[in-house]
Amino acid sequence: MIYRVRHTTSYTYGHPVDLAAHILHLTPRDCPGQVVLRTQLECNPAPVRRESGVDHFGNRIVWLFHEAPHSHFDIVALSDVDVHFPEPPPADSTLAWEDIAFLAAQDADVSQYLFGGPMGAPSRMVGEYVSRDFPPGRPVLEGLLELNERVYKEFRFRSGVTNLRTTPEEVLQRREGVCQDFTHLMLSGLRWLGLPARYMSGYIRTRPAAGQKRRLGADVSHAWVGVWLGPETGWIGLDPTNGIVVRDEHVILGWGRDYADISPVRGLILGGGGDVLRVGVDLVPLEEWERDPALLNLGAFPTRETA
Repeated sequence: MIYRVRHTTSYTYGHPVDLAAHILHLTPRDCPGQVVLRTQLECNPAPVRRESGVDHFGNRIVWLFHEAPHSHFDIVALSDVDVHFPEPPPADSTLAWEDIAFLAAQDADVSQYLFGGPMGAPSRMVGEYVSRDFPPGRPVLEGLLELNERVYKEFRFRSGVTNLRTTPEEVLQRREGVCQDFTHLMLSGLRWLGLPARYMSGYIRTRPAAGQKRRLGADVSHAWVGVWLGPETGWIGLDPTNGIVVRDEHVILGWGRDYADISPVRGLILGGGGDVLRVGVDLVPLEEWERDPALLNLGAFPTRETA
């Protein structure tokens, strides 16, 4: 499936910002199961300096520097992405979870995801909750699928009750939150068991209700869990917010240990105050985008050249 994704970020400042430096994680990355066909990122006002590169985890990043006063800051990221993540292996054919934990500890690249940052550190409380699905010798994917389904059923999606300082332990006690919270919860518990897990940042396809038109810019960023199944199978995506395995309805921006590693926009400003932030996302199959005049007005690439 080829998607077009448009992610808009708009800051309005109550007082002018004199100097600013930002790091953006708004460009999808190539990885197994996903190919970025073309991408562009536009900013207003234009920065005095702009640099591109990759971070420690291999995610695409852009650095922006502003040195003139400005009262607003707008970013538009537009990308065409071809996604088709492979079908997971039969769950009962995967290695025992203890074997995965042993192999992960021997792999320098994989083992970094055993240690969480400030938002997804291993937790005994959460680990005991997660461990119910991992009795001795159980194939790892069997346990992961059961855990993914259990979080989906036992936790209520409710926005506005948590924030970036909410811990996995608090989410476990509240039994409610948003995709970021459920992802951090699973990361914390899996890492306590010694299973490598990473925070996946990106988007998920949504559909308008029957008989209703698509609301432009109404989608949001999404988060889910990536778990390593061993050197032969590699990584699999699990979406506890929706109780599904990631296949062809997700687009990956990037990954890290937790949200702090991969936040879409972060930086430092001198000045400002009374800021207002607005974010909008549209993720639509490319064929639908090109047939819909309203979507075409939002943005289109001038050519079919690859990024």
